[in-house]
Amino acid sequence: MKTLQLSTAILLGLLSTASMAQQSSVKSIFETDLPDIEGREAVVLEVIYPPGAASASHRHNAHTFVYVLEGTVEMQVAGGELKRLGVGQTFYETPNDIHSVSRNASETEPAKVLVFFIKMKGAPSTEPAVS
Repeated sequence: MKTLQLSTAILLGLLSTASMAQQSSVKSIFETDLPDIEGREAVVLEVIYPPGAASASHRHNAHTFVYVLEGTVEMQVAGGELKRLGVGQTFYETPNDIHSVSRNASETEPAKVLVFFIKMKGAPSTEPAVS
């Protein structure tokens, strides 16, 4: 649980920007070991981006699946195509990807996504990208 709290704190830091008065919120929904995949766990988070919120470049070191619940977000991995996603659309990152763009596409409405990780047990879900 300490790892999840640390991962959530890191993710909150990455999702906030210096110019925003309001921070994105991250809520842990579910965490479980994956007994058929030795050393791996699944983590599910709900992330709410305030209007105009964006994160700094980061990586997840996990198979990462994003599902848009509300609003519109823009996602991109380094070297990949910028994706604009609405409700019901998905985004995938490999463990080796740098998540270069992660932002709410609206300056007036919040956006909400569900994030599902398959990662090494106990490893942080998110860390800053190293240039």
